Amino acid sequence: MVASPTTRLAARFCGLLVCLNCSLSAVDASRAQDANFRAGAAVVDVSPIRFPVAVNGGMTAGSAWKITSPVNARAIVLAQNELQVAMVVVDSCMLPRDLCDDIKAMASKATGIPADRIMISATHTHSAPAAMSCLGTDADPEYRGYLRIKVSEAIAAAQANLEPAQIGFGSIDAADYMAVRRWIRRPDRVAQDPFGNPTVRANMHAGRVWEDVTGESGPEDPELSLIALRSIDGHPIALLANLSMHYFSGFTPINADYFGLYSDAIAERWGGEQRPDRPVVGIMSHGCSGDIWRMDYTKQTPPEFETIKVEQYVEGLLGLTTEALERVQFDTAPKLSMAETRMRLNYRVPDAQTLQWARQIVEPLGDRLPTTTEEVYAREQIFLHEAQSTEVVIQSIGIGEIGIATTPNETYALTGLKLKLQSPFAHTMVIELANGGDGYIPPPEQHVLGGYNTWAARSAGLEVTAEPKIAEAALGLLEQTSGKSRRPFRQTTGTAAGVISARKPLGYWRMDELAGPRARDVSGHGHDGIYESGVVFFLEGPRSGRFTTDSEVNRSAHFAGGRMRTRLGDLPDSYSVSLWVWNGMPTDGRPVTGWFYSRGADYARPAGAEQLGIGGSAGHTGKLILQIGDEEVIGGNSEVPRWVWSQVLLVRDGRKLRVFLNGAAEPEIETTADALPVDWADELFFGGSSRGDFSWEGRLDEIAVLPEAVTDPAMLSP
Repeated sequence: MVASPTTRLAARFCGLLVCLNCSLSAVDASRAQDANFRAGAAVVDVSPIRFPVAVNGGMTAGSAWKITSPVNARAIVLAQNELQVAMVVVDSCMLPRDLCDDIKAMASKATGIPADRIMISATHTHSAPAAMSCLGTDADPEYRGYLRIKVSEAIAAAQANLEPAQIGFGSIDAADYMAVRRWIRRPDRVAQDPFGNPTVRANMHAGRVWEDVTGESGPEDPELSLIALRSIDGHPIALLANLSMHYFSGFTPINADYFGLYSDAIAERWGGEQRPDRPVVGIMSHGCSGDIWRMDYTKQTPPEFETIKVEQYVEGLLGLTTEALERVQFDTAPKLSMAETRMRLNYRVPDAQTLQWARQIVEPLGDRLPTTTEEVYAREQIFLHEAQSTEVVIQSIGIGEIGIATTPNETYALTGLKLKLQSPFAHTMVIELANGGDGYIPPPEQHVLGGYNTWAARSAGLEVTAEPKIAEAALGLLEQTSGKSRRPFRQTTGTAAGVISARKPLGYWRMDELAGPRARDVSGHGHDGIYESGVVFFLEGPRSGRFTTDSEVNRSAHFAGGRMRTRLGDLPDSYSVSLWVWNGMPTDGRPVTGWFYSRGADYARPAGAEQLGIGGSAGHTGKLILQIGDEEVIGGNSEVPRWVWSQVLLVRDGRKLRVFLNGAAEPEIETTADALPVDWADELFFGGSSRGDFSWEGRLDEIAVLPEAVTDPAMLSP
């Protein structure tokens, strides 16, 4: 398979990570107390026994009449002294909080494990019985009751298998096996939502048609992480894997999707000579992948993904897992801890007009389930209106140097990266759709772009600020279970970034934020910028390993209608603006492909003030363009390729301006302005014009304003 070019995780996640403290010190009393670590695991078949059974995962209702592969509940129980913790992963699309709470209550009564020390998550197979009502499908009530009993049995069975154990962590890059499925549409190709409004600036699978899109809407998290448990004498007990990839899809229900196939295969492969009384349990849990799938749309025709079978896909993951397991070191005395919090979050309820629209559609349905997208979303408005809010559960489990965070939603890969990169644990796994199934929670900036993942429904209905609230709660719990403070994320400084910093810039914005609205100025002058709505974060930037150290991914921001704006005070008459640009728009799509830098004031660009962009159908197509005030646009000579990083340098020496591309000695553009900018033209805009027209549709990175007229352009384009 061909490696995805979209993103690579920071170096700490790209190699094999190992647990520390592999031996027990006889003189350390606290470690001796931690040595009483036990683990047990079990698998219970939760396949329905009566048919037909309702199946969710689609827009409208479906049902199944047979089992094409069993669905299971796979449980692990960990114990240390009086503390016991249970983790269960169920082959299901989503499990609602009330059902999870019922299972926990039943299991707690049977095992003595407190309900708030039990984690239950769904794999998100779209071909499992409907345990939760969602979109056009109502939950199957008989199956819900059956599932409650069987999942509780799995916890009890895992507890019965407890034995002294050791634990290890492994991690490996699996970027070949997932890519971003949510792409940003061009501003002139916005689609309609189910409510009849043109709001869809981004949507799943839009990248199939390159002419319609400007790029991916976020990063991927390519880490395949593993928590391995084995007995003191070395017999495998269980392997808990985690991957930020949605379902494989296309199966006849009932089917466990790739999650079940991987789980069964790794148990057999890693287990070796099985112990008859304690079979090895393999588990694939669902990582943060609301915007992730296996198809890489950065390739126009990716035949390997169009024809690949699930068996081949799983075999590739098994190979990576085997490689990682060979290097895992085990800890015999990890400290076990767990914490939980519950919070109330509001739904995005319909306004009076939308509610009236919904009622007019739903009332004629009577007892009939919806059969069209319009009917589905109309009915969802009624449910949201009646509920108004809901309770969500967030948990953290600490096992030595390993932390597990949970979210009750389909979070984006960016949310998982936020938790992993800031976690106080050496190694962190994030399991989503745990303890509830509250649908998609995009980061707030993604709501601005719309799309299926944001349409208000029980599958995506939480308040716009739900994602940062849940992520912050999870980070707080990781701090609580580790006893340590989080690690604020800061991108490393590679050689190229050091070159810019050495020139003492007036402002230097690395565009590496995990969230807005602040664009951090690393120059030391405190000239932080502000991101407007219409910007998304943490995309892959240029020259990883040059702007960052080792193999850490350099990060950038993608602009989709918004700008980053800042003030530096009184600019000198001579200065230079260096930045890296990545254009997402077809260059013949509109008169100006896009402006990426402008000086002036909001909605004004006075005489003498400059702006830079790429020409479109009105002239200088695909080449750099410079405009000063309202003067005629001047074009460069070289093509600036779409979806390729290029470095642009504007040098102003009084009224003389020159523009360089990719460090070339000769300028692309050279001109003299009629006048210097007026004093009130003191704001700089990146990602658009000061006047707000022809916004930049693409990425920007490593923006620096230098207090000099640079004479050596090559130095800034290493």
